[in-house]
Amino acid sequence: MSDLRDAAMQSKAWPFEEARRVLKRYEKAPPQKGYVLFETGYGPSGLPHIGTFGEVARTTMIRRAFEVISDIPTKLICFSDDLDGMRKVPGNVPEPEALKEHLQKPLTSVPDPFGKFQSFGGHNNAMLRRFLDTFGFEYEFISATEFYRSGQFDEVLLRAAERYEDIMQVMLKSLREERRQTYSIFLPIHPETGRVMYVPIKHVDAAEGTITFDDEDGREMTLPVTGGNVKLQWKPDFGARWAALGVDFEMYGKDHSTNTPIYDRICEILGGKKPEHFTYELFLDEHRQKISKSSGNGISIDEWLTYASTESLSYFMYQKPKTAKRMHFDVIPKAVDEYHQQLRAYPGQAPAQQVNNPVFHIHGGDVPESRMVVPFSMLLNLASVAGAGDKDQLWGFIRRYAPEASAETHPDLDQAVGFALRYFEDFVKPTRVRRDPTEAEREALIALRDALAAHDGPRDDETLQQIVYDVGRDRFDPLRDWFRALYEVLLGASQGPRFGGFIALYGVEETVQLIDDALAGKLA
Repeated sequence: MSDLRDAAMQSKAWPFEEARRVLKRYEKAPPQKGYVLFETGYGPSGLPHIGTFGEVARTTMIRRAFEVISDIPTKLICFSDDLDGMRKVPGNVPEPEALKEHLQKPLTSVPDPFGKFQSFGGHNNAMLRRFLDTFGFEYEFISATEFYRSGQFDEVLLRAAERYEDIMQVMLKSLREERRQTYSIFLPIHPETGRVMYVPIKHVDAAEGTITFDDEDGREMTLPVTGGNVKLQWKPDFGARWAALGVDFEMYGKDHSTNTPIYDRICEILGGKKPEHFTYELFLDEHRQKISKSSGNGISIDEWLTYASTESLSYFMYQKPKTAKRMHFDVIPKAVDEYHQQLRAYPGQAPAQQVNNPVFHIHGGDVPESRMVVPFSMLLNLASVAGAGDKDQLWGFIRRYAPEASAETHPDLDQAVGFALRYFEDFVKPTRVRRDPTEAEREALIALRDALAAHDGPRDDETLQQIVYDVGRDRFDPLRDWFRALYEVLLGASQGPRFGGFIALYGVEETVQLIDDALAGKLA
């Protein structure tokens, strides 16, 4: 353990860099609350999405890294902002017209259109928790509605009333002139209609802990700031929540970065210590536009998991979180294969290398063995040339290539075979275009065909790769033009795995026939 901890303290992997920043907060004394608190937030106006997964997965990686370098206990809280008013009716719910009368009510006061839970907020919270549980995240769930109404937030809300002017000064600097005229950090919840009101506050009584305002009908009302009678605007709520809970770390997207000084200052005004934060870059769709859950562009979690494992998605999330990344279907095969490459490398690495390996952070140091004896990209190529429509057909080739493999002994490979067939049918097959070879390529293909037909030696990847290499070496400069020709003419792709490995998997005789078909113009 000491070797691992020493390696972790020197590691340049971003979860350890962040974990060391959190640890530095307590270099003089441990936290009075008895643990280090990591937090993620969720807006339950819609279902959990790829950003929700990314935040919880990445925060979990940092939490696990912290647990390697420190013995201080940790907690992860997932906080749902379910006291927010419903600003618009979602379009993807049953009978949306029926929800219109509940606009501006807290999400936990809006009936569940699906008829399964006490409220729409309750429904989405349940979806969130099921989602987090599916991925095996360890967390404590907190509902904002419960947090406000139970009194857990009362002390900080009373302090906000006492220090109202100080917080307002912070907020007013960030607002346009017309917004300043009506802005207040407190949003009353109407005692009769139950709606969250965006109305000017006439008076804040710090001694009594109340606010006075006129409702939409011009009636003057006074409400206590405690007990769930009011909620904070979202920016003050961020900082107040940090102060109330003693949050030590929270990450959020780049679109929040300009608000960080506001969140921090409000936290400090309310007596808290601002947490460490980590701002990640946003995800882009295939057109390099920001992914938005309202517009539905990009790829969803369910879509990713239709074609690949949860671990491959975690691997994608681990990579360069401060760099904007395209997140479309074409990134899946690369993520799967790179994840398994890292798995295979892990057992032979020294601790200093292991703590920098993404799979250490994906699995919290308990790294499984990869049984993927055939890369995902190779399975796609195999499905393409074999015309395979079911797993049994692909397994026929796999068993010949790796006799020791079976669905029972290699479950990750068996799962990947199913994913590959789906991915091939949906993305490769509809766009696959093979071309005829040029004269130079035709000559090389004939030479390769003859070399393979005459070969009676070992049929392993390396031997067959050498045959392919020897044929192309004297005919193509650069050599990559030879491999591109093989992929485009025989497989209908611009790139692919090592071609010797493909021949070993597909079969020498089968590859000879494939070349014959290409030369005869049967593929293009």
